[in-house]
Amino acid sequence: MTKPTLLFAPASPFVRKVLVLLRHTGQLDSVNVEEVQLTPNTPSQRVNSRNPAGKIPALCLPDGSTLHDSRVILDYFDHQHSGQPLIPRSGPQRWQQLTLASLADAIADAAILIRYETFLRPEELRSPEWLNSQQNKIERALQQFEQEAASGLSQSVNIATLSLGCALGYLDLRLPTLNWRERFPQLADWYSQFSQHPEMLATQPPI
Repeated sequence: MTKPTLLFAPASPFVRKVLVLLRHTGQLDSVNVEEVQLTPNTPSQRVNSRNPAGKIPALCLPDGSTLHDSRVILDYFDHQHSGQPLIPRSGPQRWQQLTLASLADAIADAAILIRYETFLRPEELRSPEWLNSQQNKIERALQQFEQEAASGLSQSVNIATLSLGCALGYLDLRLPTLNWRERFPQLADWYSQFSQHPEMLATQPPI
C-alpha cells in the first residue's frame, strides 16, 4: 500500500508538531518523509507544485491530493488512529485547546518572521519597529501561557501542549537571547517537564 509523503524541514516548528503526533500515535512508519530546503528567497519547486503557498509541512496523499497547513495535517492524522484523540472531537474542551494551539502557533509564526528579518535581510534594511512588534506578540502570548501554566497546564500530549512545546523549542533554537524563562518561570517549569516526552526528545531540531 502506498504511503503518504510528508514534505518537511527539520527546523520547522510546524513540521515538528506533525512528527510529535505521528510518534505519539504510533503512525510514523505509515508515512514517508521527504526533506526539502526552502526559504522565502529560495522557494522549493517540489513544495510549490503541491502547495501553491510554498509552505511546509505538506502531506502528499496516495490519491494525488495534498493537505497543507500543519493544523489540517494534524487533524487528518488524528483521525487515522484508534487511541485517545489529541484534538477533542466536540465540546468546550475542543475550542479551548484549539484556541491555545492557535496562540502557540502565533509564537512560532512571529519567531520565524524575526528569524527571516535578522538572518536574511541586510542589517541596513531591517526595521527595529517591525521586529519589536513581532517580539511583543511573543511576549503577550507567553504571558497568557504563564497564566495557563499557573492554573495547571496539562502535561499530556494534545493539540495545545504539543503546539506550545514545539513553539518554545523553536524559541530556544532561533531566539535564545529572548531568555523567556527568566520572565515566565511557571511556563519554564512546565516546559522542562513536557520537553522530556520521548516524542519531543526524538524530534528536537538540529542546532
